[in-house]
Amino acid sequence: MDLWQRDQVDTTHVLRDPQAPTGMYFVSHDAQGHHFSYARSGSAASRMQPQDLAQHWLKAISGSRWLHLSGISLALSASACDTAFAAMQHARAQGTQVALDSNLRLSLWPLARAQACIRHAVSLCDLFLPSIEDMTSLTGLTQAQDIIAWSHAQGAAQVVLKLGAEGAVASNGQSIRQVPGHAVTALDATGAGDCFAGNLLARLTAGDDLWQATVYANAAAALSVQGLGAVAPLPHRHQVMQLLERGTPEPSA
Repeated sequence: MDLWQRDQVDTTHVLRDPQAPTGMYFVSHDAQGHHFSYARSGSAASRMQPQDLAQHWLKAISGSRWLHLSGISLALSASACDTAFAAMQHARAQGTQVALDSNLRLSLWPLARAQACIRHAVSLCDLFLPSIEDMTSLTGLTQAQDIIAWSHAQGAAQVVLKLGAEGAVASNGQSIRQVPGHAVTALDATGAGDCFAGNLLARLTAGDDLWQATVYANAAAALSVQGLGAVAPLPHRHQVMQLLERGTPEPSA
């Protein structure tokens, strides 16, 4: 809570559970990249119930531009998954747009359940933010255009596929554009996908179109991998603008 407040994040709607701990994860690194180990069983978030939504969050969702969830939101427990689906349905009924990051963590749930739940969640979202690794595990697809086509077929109006060092591919359902990656020395990709999603939604909220927002989010994520940890390397706006001003190719069709 102190961290969020220092960074001027509104914590008004944070719900605490006095009977359960905050979930944790541990990050390890090897030649294949970073890996997560979770201590989330019985965590406060895993104990979310649909009635929490009615008691605490409906007004907040209705007054927001975006509701953002991830595959982890669905994987924590059956009740958390039910709460997430109810929140998505409420948001759409109230005109709040829904964004979903695939964030597949197979250590949290079986692949078959992940496939079924994420497929349903994609049908409830306005913007889907998968990674190519997640989608290969979920669908067996390996090509960007095939993954984007699958995502639209499930119901997502807009898709931004994260390609890691190769950048991202964005689609609004009518056209597809690729944003190339930035040449950086990557130390730690922990949190890079969350950095990408947060910056993308922030820029969409500020009025950017999908292509402009993707260019910005791509640059922010490139900066975030140059430090260690999920929070400390997150860039400020002036740092992202400095990177973009040095010259970023326009999105290509």
